[in-house]
Amino acid sequence: MKNRYQHVRFLLSAPDEAHAPPDSGLEVAFAGRSNAGKSSALNVITGQKALARTSKTPGRTQQINFFSLDEQRRLVDLPGYGYAKVARNIKNQWQRHIAGYLETRRCLQGVILLMDIRHPLKEFDRQLLEWCHIAGLPAHVLLTKADKLKRGPAQAALLQVRKHLAEHYSAASVQLFSALTRVGADEARAILDLWLAIEPE
Repeated sequence: MKNRYQHVRFLLSAPDEAHAPPDSGLEVAFAGRSNAGKSSALNVITGQKALARTSKTPGRTQQINFFSLDEQRRLVDLPGYGYAKVARNIKNQWQRHIAGYLETRRCLQGVILLMDIRHPLKEFDRQLLEWCHIAGLPAHVLLTKADKLKRGPAQAALLQVRKHLAEHYSAASVQLFSALTRVGADEARAILDLWLAIEPE
């Protein structure tokens, strides 16, 4: 299957929503804890080795990074949260910018939320789901690093998160994902196609 996201290119970095590109077209944002493997997932989904910067030091993404698929469609890499070893005032600033972006960005179609399958639904994950709920945005959870668990425990984690979402966030869905084995990459791209109104070829 052809990966149309191979054409995604870096557009700009913004310190906050006020410096973002014009609020038009369609956007999908990627969010998650700083150690959830967000940059690796973006690279695998787009089929590009270095589109998003990866690092062994969580929290390197400190601005809102915009990537352009075409003139009307963008992917957005939000700052990681909840883990990075940075000053508390910086963490609070990141969180305000994430909330501001989610609550005010009219062209935003949905949020891909990444959670480490071994540590899902942490406080900030739930907070981000709540922000999406308030903003009326659909969310799709990638349970990353699925290769770290055997099939049985991985399925159990998937069912646990699916049950929680069904009870609290009916507009959210969930899947398994591994940047290492590329499990779930096609499924994630199908969600992007839906939200970005991309017709199947």
